[in-house]
Amino acid sequence: MENLNNLSPFVLILVAPLIIYLALLLLLYLNQSSMIFVPSRQINLTPKTVGLEFESVQFITPDRVKLSAWFIPSSKPDSYVILQCHGNGGNISNRVDYSLIFYQMGLSSLQFDYRGYGNSEGSPDEAGLYLDALTAWEYLVDERQISPHKIIVYGESLGGGVASYLATQKPIGGLILASTFTSVPDRAAELYPFFPIHSLSSYQFNTYDRLPQIKVPILVIHSREDVIIPFSHGEKNFARANEPKTFLEIKGDHNYGFLESGTIYSQGILDFIAKIDAGNEGRY
Repeated sequence: MENLNNLSPFVLILVAPLIIYLALLLLLYLNQSSMIFVPSRQINLTPKTVGLEFESVQFITPDRVKLSAWFIPSSKPDSYVILQCHGNGGNISNRVDYSLIFYQMGLSSLQFDYRGYGNSEGSPDEAGLYLDALTAWEYLVDERQISPHKIIVYGESLGGGVASYLATQKPIGGLILASTFTSVPDRAAELYPFFPIHSLSSYQFNTYDRLPQIKVPILVIHSREDVIIPFSHGEKNFARANEPKTFLEIKGDHNYGFLESGTIYSQGILDFIAKIDAGNEGRY
């Protein structure tokens, strides 16, 4: 008995790191949702803040969640429409700069908030975000009578996982993946290399695996200065994508690179749309 008592401190030293590791593992598992979804309910700005006329619209998903959105019409007739699937943080009021840039390109845009974001009802989850994007597409096609080949789906960061899903489910004119990861587990494994992330993750948003199924023109936009979603993710997504595809390297960080890049960004998108137009000649 005396020998066992003498051994107990050594056993504790050996077991303590395992207990701490398992506690961190449990904490990581239980907090996945709050780490992935960082919504804000507060609407700080609207497109009118940057001088744009817009329509505030709502649509209801098949599971009866009411979503809030803004439609910003172009001054040009028969323009392409950007259907924007935003990133994991904030809400559409944090993205009015996109609205202005798209308008200046001669494009209409629809910015919608996922469930749990902004004025949209509900709480976010992966399946719910996919359903939200499908409903936004249906609003454009059914309510606004916009031809699917005139819809360019734009996925920003986590929104790339939503946009790539939509591209496998509905006909669209093109897909833009901006600062998008290959998948949630891939990025999380880089951030937490000592945990079995691929087994642990309840969320996927797996753009990389979907890309071989997507047959529309694809534009991948990424910056080497992006430390939130490394440039390598853009490169891998681009390599995985089918032709026709284009890679646009921009400058700046994850959140403001599109602004810092100026005409590099806007002209890159316009060139991409011009290629879509050229490919569509005689098909519609």
